[in-house]
Amino acid sequence: MHWLNEIGRALEMAAMMGWQMLWALILGFGLSAVVQATVSREKVAKLMPDGGPRSIAIASGLGAASSSCSYAAVAIARTLFRKGADFRAAMAFEFASTNLVFELGLSLIVLMSWRFAAAEFVGGPVMIVLLVLLMNVFVGRRLVDGAREQAERGLLGRMEGHAAMDMAAKGDTWLARLRSPESFTAISNIFVMEWAAVLGDIVLGLLLAGCIAAWVPAAFWQRFFLVGHPALARWWGPFSGPLVALVSFVCSVGNVPLAAVLWQQGLSFGGVIAFLFGDLIILPIVNIHRKYYGWRAAMVLLVLFYIAMAGAALAVEWIFLALHLTPHAHAADMAMEMGFRWDHTTVLNIVFLTIAAVLLWRFFGSGGVRMLRHMNEPMGGGHEHGHSMEHAHHHH
Repeated sequence: MHWLNEIGRALEMAAMMGWQMLWALILGFGLSAVVQATVSREKVAKLMPDGGPRSIAIASGLGAASSSCSYAAVAIARTLFRKGADFRAAMAFEFASTNLVFELGLSLIVLMSWRFAAAEFVGGPVMIVLLVLLMNVFVGRRLVDGAREQAERGLLGRMEGHAAMDMAAKGDTWLARLRSPESFTAISNIFVMEWAAVLGDIVLGLLLAGCIAAWVPAAFWQRFFLVGHPALARWWGPFSGPLVALVSFVCSVGNVPLAAVLWQQGLSFGGVIAFLFGDLIILPIVNIHRKYYGWRAAMVLLVLFYIAMAGAALAVEWIFLALHLTPHAHAADMAMEMGFRWDHTTVLNIVFLTIAAVLLWRFFGSGGVRMLRHMNEPMGGGHEHGHSMEHAHHHH
């Protein structure tokens, strides 16, 4: 029966971490849905015509305010690229929407500590700047033209329908759009679709984290992360973090529980940040980049993404060290040690689960199920606009 106990332990750890993160995820996805329901994607592509600082800043800001599902981010980036956005700006958008979103920051604060969230938000912009500089040097006209040609073929990745739906409500000002009745419906639709998009990743991340915490011997990680050589580990961490991400297959918020376990097992601070940054080089996403932009572009992006991730994490490691902000002890008092009990987490979970229930009720009441079916479907070039209009109006 020993193995049954082990499975039980892994599941229990997964459940604990999920419970700790729940309210933060609902709040994060809710805020993200509000932004997406009030900002139109059609306008967005026009704001990113080149790789200049303004375009990149806009791309990053809009990425931070959009979906945190890595697959949706990658699909939306291609939609923007096809609508005329600059390739560098589209990639900056991709980085921001997987690394600078609300729910990621909140989950890090809840499960690890505010220092990890701060490092994520300091490192994110550094990583985007590094990426754009690298792309300026290594991504030439020919590569971009080839990528555009491939993008126009419209091969399927994942979350295609999600990327093509533009559900922004109508109205002159942001507040007017937010107040309109269709915006409540749009928010509920986007909220449920975001959950549908990342739920698999979150569950997979929690299960993987539980299994690794329960089954992989600490000695293995300590050797791999060079725990016995602190000075060397500081340099190795940022380079090893994305490699663990590459083979872990977990992306977006799903990798927070795994990051917590790796931190407990001795991965350096910069290494944990690099691991969190690494969700755009997991193998399924490298494969989608190949379909979207062709082999050559996918390989170049993989290498440049990796350098930007490791470089930004290294910068974070040293900046936080200089400011004496590096978290100490690989804290054992983390969320995994907690049993269920009546505390602020429970109260917050009840409040936010109630909000989620209201949004779900609206979603089912407004014919949202039909949209959910479209999430992984292609939306042909010409139909995209028509589709978004139809979604905005079909419940009037």
